[in-house]
Amino acid sequence: MWREVVVSTAPVNEAALQDRLRSVVGDIGAIATFTGVVSEQGEGSGVQALELEHYAGMTEAALGNILEQAGRRWPLQAAMVCHRVGRILPGESIVFVATASRHRGAAFDACRFIMDCLKTDAPFWKKEYRDGGAHWVSPRDSDDHARRHWDHAGELPGQEKRNDD
Repeated sequence: MWREVVVSTAPVNEAALQDRLRSVVGDIGAIATFTGVVSEQGEGSGVQALELEHYAGMTEAALGNILEQAGRRWPLQAAMVCHRVGRILPGESIVFVATASRHRGAAFDACRFIMDCLKTDAPFWKKEYRDGGAHWVSPRDSDDHARRHWDHAGELPGQEKRNDD
């Protein structure tokens, strides 16, 4: 399985990333993508900016591990994640995930798995800036719950099984 991890301060260019994925993999039946965008709401309202910090090297390794896990669970041809760090404004993309498979079910499920794992397993630290100052964002219980789903259930209803024939 082809995979790529990008962590950068540059704006996320979803179209260019999807074109790159298409150029390296043949006979794709489905591409599933997710783009996360900075919301003005955040943990309340009035978010002016978000600042993401990461641990260089460790973050890329953790993201690569998540892609490898996805490749072991589903018959993927490719998986990619591009995560932005630094100062990001509301309305700007913060993360792009893409998966390619011959079948849509595997592409959808793997894309969701990657995003759920990324939220809890990748070392990023998020600070929100508002009118009243800045604060570090705490992990959400909903993110932990989504991640634990994969540990206990392992699969979504109707998910295609990995076939290594």
